[in-house]
Amino acid sequence: MTPAEIKLKRFDSILGELIPEALSQLSDARLRELDVIEVRCAKGRDDAKVYLDPSMYSEKEQVELLRQLKKARPIIETHCMKDQGWFRSPTLKFEFDALLEQSQKIEDLFKQIAKEKKDES
Repeated sequence: MTPAEIKLKRFDSILGELIPEALSQLSDARLRELDVIEVRCAKGRDDAKVYLDPSMYSEKEQVELLRQLKKARPIIETHCMKDQGWFRSPTLKFEFDALLEQSQKIEDLFKQIAKEKKDES
């Protein structure tokens, strides 16, 4: 890993701690309950994608939460800047992580295949 990649990972880690802290201070109870799975910054650290856990929310709720997060984004970014003493914060983009659902479906398929093989034996 190059030094630049290490700095980027460290930056991701810092944001991964700051964003849940900022969410916990918001007045909307639904936003305070969101779980941040991962944060990934672009190489220039201008943009960052924040991946959220979708397991407790329906599609309709996810759309509404993303709309609310879009409104709260400046507050979250300001919290990150002030906490770390940065001149500016990366622009945050919130997404619900679909990989968890996909991996669960794959796990279920593997279990089904194993069960069918066991039944055939």
